[in-house]
Amino acid sequence: MKRKARAMGATYSADFSTGPKPVKAAQPSTPTSNGVNFPLPLDILEEIFIHLPHHQVVLTCRLVCRQWKQVADSESFWRERCRREGYHLRDGSKTPSDWRLFYFLCKKRRNLIQNPRGEAKMKGWKIVENGGDRWKIEGLMVPHPDESIKMNFVTSYGMCRKSQLIDLAKEGYNPSFMDHFQPHIKISDWYAPRWDCGCEYTIFVQLLNQDKKVVAGFTPDTIRFPQWNDQQWHQMTHVFKDYGPGVRYVHFVHGGKDTQFWAGWYGIRLTESCVEVCPAED
Repeated sequence: MKRKARAMGATYSADFSTGPKPVKAAQPSTPTSNGVNFPLPLDILEEIFIHLPHHQVVLTCRLVCRQWKQVADSESFWRERCRREGYHLRDGSKTPSDWRLFYFLCKKRRNLIQNPRGEAKMKGWKIVENGGDRWKIEGLMVPHPDESIKMNFVTSYGMCRKSQLIDLAKEGYNPSFMDHFQPHIKISDWYAPRWDCGCEYTIFVQLLNQDKKVVAGFTPDTIRFPQWNDQQWHQMTHVFKDYGPGVRYVHFVHGGKDTQFWAGWYGIRLTESCVEVCPAED
């Protein structure tokens, strides 16, 4: 779609697919650093950018001229983009220190764990230990706080552990981004005992460098449940902050077993494991 607009004594044809093109200049206007005349007010230019893909704004538009860069880098532009796309802080009294970074982290935010509920059997998981009668996948014994969750992994009377190794670069978080911004990395895991059998739950998560050496780790104590418990769901959470440069992988390992050595699947139940790269203000 092309539209003619008159400003500062010149006539222009604006083609939103390729950018502004000068048609006829009735009188001189102030050129940008690369010689392209562009008299559109900043608020109009910002509105145009709002409707473009975010990666195009950063990788293409901001390189056109000084004025376009000013808009593409402005806090007001990214704040408005967050508002329109529904990205906001849970605590409304806080403000992101960098709206552009906040936008991109929200845009890319997702669970990096594959098959967190067992809906695809053991796909995505590496079996580290498969004791007793081995891992099993079942429906929930009691409802989960998230009603969409219907499945869980179940451990047996020998130690059962499984893991995933997340390659951050393959997930879209390149090394220079991770080293410069060091965004928060949030992990969470849901676990529940069976009411009539004692059991234990273990987890450890490590941030690794390119050589798979540990940069930072989270290793809480083993959690044990007695026989005759309320079999309710519990959540384990941790946020890695200020971990320094060099992080390239997240190694997630969890599992457990029953403590009464009953044949079958009476051990800890696990579901909705999660690893997210998220804004610091979240």
